[in-house]
Amino acid sequence: MKVYNLACPLNHRFEGWFASEEDCLAQQDKGILACPVCDSIDITRMPSAPHIAKSSSTELTVSKADNGNLSGDVVALTGGDHSDLEAQVQAAFLKGMRDLMGKSEDVGSGFAEEARKIHYKESPERSIRGQTTLDEAESLREEGIEVLAVPLMPAFKNTLQ
Repeated sequence: MKVYNLACPLNHRFEGWFASEEDCLAQQDKGILACPVCDSIDITRMPSAPHIAKSSSTELTVSKADNGNLSGDVVALTGGDHSDLEAQVQAAFLKGMRDLMGKSEDVGSGFAEEARKIHYKESPERSIRGQTTLDEAESLREEGIEVLAVPLMPAFKNTLQ
């Protein structure tokens, strides 16, 4: 089993598990190896190395800024390699989106109608997702129906392994 670190041109990073290097190359040649976030088939193998624990100069600083333009908490990350942090944030986002998709019913283009039925107690209360126009989403908000717009990403069209 070969595990490769992969990336697309938009720098979405992910792992690929293959039976062999030839299997990886064959999938890439056939165009079936794609980014789970943007669906790009322009995939690059990234350098990888075993993880070796080391001390880091990365510091997380929380301070109050008050220079006339900014006020409130400021969080800054300095030093070290940020690629691991970016990968963790991307993984957490994808996990949250998968959980959201898994716990909601896809009502497709009938989203606005079904949201109204749920709001006015004409249908059982449940989490739903689907497609609607921006104008219709705003109309739902004006009626007091909470909606959250999320991007329709290729990664959520099918179950990821």
